[in-house]
Amino acid sequence: MKKMLSLAMGVLLTLGSYSQSKTERIKFVEYDLKNGMRVILHEDHSTPIVAVSVLYHVGSKNEDPSRTGFAHFFEHLLFEGSENIERGEFFKIVQGNGGVLNANTSFDRTFYYEILPSNQLKLGIWLESERMLHAKIDQEGVETQRGVVKEELKQRNENTPYGSILNETFAHAFVEHPYRWTPGGSPEYINKAELSEFMEFYKTFYVPNNATLSIAGDINIADAKKMIQDYFGPIPKGTKAIPRPTVVEPKKTAEVRDTIYDNIQLPAVVMGYHMPEQGSEDYYAMSMLSQLLSQGESSRFQKVIKDEKQKAVFVGAFPLPTEDPGLALMFGITNMGVAPMELEEAMDIETNRVKEEPISDQDFQKLKNQVENDFISGNSSVQGLAENLANYHVYFGDADLVNTEIKRYMKVTKEDIRKVAKKYLTDENRVVLYYLPKAQQAN
Repeated sequence: MKKMLSLAMGVLLTLGSYSQSKTERIKFVEYDLKNGMRVILHEDHSTPIVAVSVLYHVGSKNEDPSRTGFAHFFEHLLFEGSENIERGEFFKIVQGNGGVLNANTSFDRTFYYEILPSNQLKLGIWLESERMLHAKIDQEGVETQRGVVKEELKQRNENTPYGSILNETFAHAFVEHPYRWTPGGSPEYINKAELSEFMEFYKTFYVPNNATLSIAGDINIADAKKMIQDYFGPIPKGTKAIPRPTVVEPKKTAEVRDTIYDNIQLPAVVMGYHMPEQGSEDYYAMSMLSQLLSQGESSRFQKVIKDEKQKAVFVGAFPLPTEDPGLALMFGITNMGVAPMELEEAMDIETNRVKEEPISDQDFQKLKNQVENDFISGNSSVQGLAENLANYHVYFGDADLVNTEIKRYMKVTKEDIRKVAKKYLTDENRVVLYYLPKAQQAN
């Protein structure tokens, strides 16, 4: 029976995407509980599924520099169970009821969600209320997750080719802001931490006044409100001050370069350019600039560097949306026999073209179409919509940007893209890392 439920859920998740037209507004209801928790509800009966999610406004940037990795550690720890959920049963309960669940941690927030058949809405709400009020934080769970997290970081950073790119780029790019460490943090600090420190972190950040409950899918708003009040209403408001870093990274005046030796066969070139925070005007132009360079087979990096010049087997540009000013990454893996310096030069030629040459009307219209399609796709599933509603509230204080943020992209002009290329894609504003095979280190 459980296999049949899981199979049915998989089919629903595959088929259960909204066919929202470009002009159809996403309707939602939002309000605050007395304990300070924001609630956002979207009702849609297209498919009989529901996403129940909680976003906690805590990420790696909220951590003590001597205890990095706590937010990511809690992403794992809070699946251990609760006073009313036996250890290891969290996943079994959801999967046994035909659902799926997961969580993720970023620099700025931690996000948990379950996708369930809509007749199991109360189950999802109860599970998340248990995580917030009665999480099982004890020595056994901490020791279990220490091992899990250390192995995960080892696999990601040491055993995965190019796996340390984010760690190395952000560590080289930031000297004062807490973005200088990434969400994975250090297993060394997790090993040192005492149980009392984990409990203190939980009491500080995993409280209703630091949380946004976002539910999307086949629900009845009135019924959902009652369930939410029953399970989340009694949870007391947090009493501790929630640390928010105010550090401003100093403006860069010189390029940073380094060489990283890794378990790889082909060298790579990594560039990190400082860029503004999400929501700023320049952010939207930088985001579109990255798409112009690398999204799709006809993009400039793909067409020229990979296909025509054959300098790379892969090359791309990726702006990372962050709450504070962050980085736009450019990453390329060299083709056989190509030196990193050659690939770097080819990437620089294409970024300089944006600064010097006008974007054609055809390319610009194609770019706008890509952005619009990506925006619509991001809201096409119950999980994506629930997450976006929460993100917009937490980062911008305006959940309705789920409907209107596309206008900010559409306001970007060709000249805006050229301006941000000239402003941010400069040598003194970047980190350049060459990734080389360890076999070359002795030389």
